[in-house]
Amino acid sequence: MPAVFAAVFIALYVAHQVADHWIQTQHQADCKGRPGWPGRIACAAHVTTYTATAFGFLAVLTLTTDIDLSLGRVFAGLAVSAVTHYTADRRTPLKRLADLCGADRFYALGAPRAGRDDNPTLGGAYALDQSFHYAWLFVAALIIT
Repeated sequence: MPAVFAAVFIALYVAHQVADHWIQTQHQADCKGRPGWPGRIACAAHVTTYTATAFGFLAVLTLTTDIDLSLGRVFAGLAVSAVTHYTADRRTPLKRLADLCGADRFYALGAPRAGRDDNPTLGGAYALDQSFHYAWLFVAALIIT
């Protein structure tokens, strides 16, 4: 069973990287954190393709190995992943969590300064976002296996 968990987690991790960095459209990336319905719709579209990508990777895993996964557990694990991914990508909940944990300065690391034409980098908000996703991928893999 530990090997199945490892294989499922790796499939989810790789699917996450592909979906977040290759599948996600620029529009989704730019708009998913905006307030109101435009942000919600962009985020939901991203999470839909993200979850479909994860499902595809798990399907390939089961079709090319001797691993047999319960479809119900796959759906439950992917539902946890989708809901938590949506929550983090709406930005405000993740920012509030960072503030609550005392990571507000780290969250702001790399963000453009107000009134400046700074070059934003992959900084604290991105690192906290990704680590949040990885933690929930771990939970999803536990549920699936």
